[in-house]
Amino acid sequence: MTDDVHARGARARAGGSAEPGGSDEIEDARALELALRATTAGRAEVGADVEDADAASGDVGTAPVDAPVDRQLEAILMIADQPQSLVALAAAVGEPVAVVRQAVDRLVADFDGVDGTVRRGFELREVGGGWRFYVRAELDAVVEQFVEAERPARLSQAALETLAVVAYKQPITRSQIAAIRAVNVDGVVRTLVARGLIEESFTDSETGAINYVTSELLLQQLGINSLDELPLISPLLEDGADGFGQTEGIPDGRV
Repeated sequence: MTDDVHARGARARAGGSAEPGGSDEIEDARALELALRATTAGRAEVGADVEDADAASGDVGTAPVDAPVDRQLEAILMIADQPQSLVALAAAVGEPVAVVRQAVDRLVADFDGVDGTVRRGFELREVGGGWRFYVRAELDAVVEQFVEAERPARLSQAALETLAVVAYKQPITRSQIAAIRAVNVDGVVRTLVARGLIEESFTDSETGAINYVTSELLLQQLGINSLDELPLISPLLEDGADGFGQTEGIPDGRV
């Protein structure tokens, strides 16, 4: 199980803020869907730079907090998305690194159930030179079950086909999408907008029709930087680019 899932589960448990129609058109739309799926790529994680140790106990630029250092550190670590170094933690609470080190040791002992305290479902662990909350290994199963239950519902086949049409033909109106798919797409378009995968671009001054384009969120989920990175359509269509009809509007001539 990945550390990200461990950390999300730890914060959750610690109370932190977790149609009938033309067959040709439909076959083409399914081919577009396959092309869209082919762009899936992994995401790179970005690390954080570490400040100089001498600055840890220096000017912090924050108002003093009337709370024990242990509680301050616990609150900071509760919302941290990346492991935090002792230097960074010291800078955050305005205390020397040595004081923060002792406070972290006390928190570790407390969460581990030392000296008669209740052992928590999460632990404070040092990984990669920083400290972060993680779910205990013996609770992996229950966290995986929770995360799976919270996962957004997958897009339907109709939504995937419509999304592919928008990706390759944008900007495009609902009526144009419906003409390609040979079905009513009003409900599917509303779903894609609600999920943040497509968005309104502009309204045609003559017809009043709304034109839709894909969103930045879709690019992020596909792991690409621009529409130019979408795969070519031709290899997926029996008739090549001609099988898709007009190619006007396809990003960078992705045919």
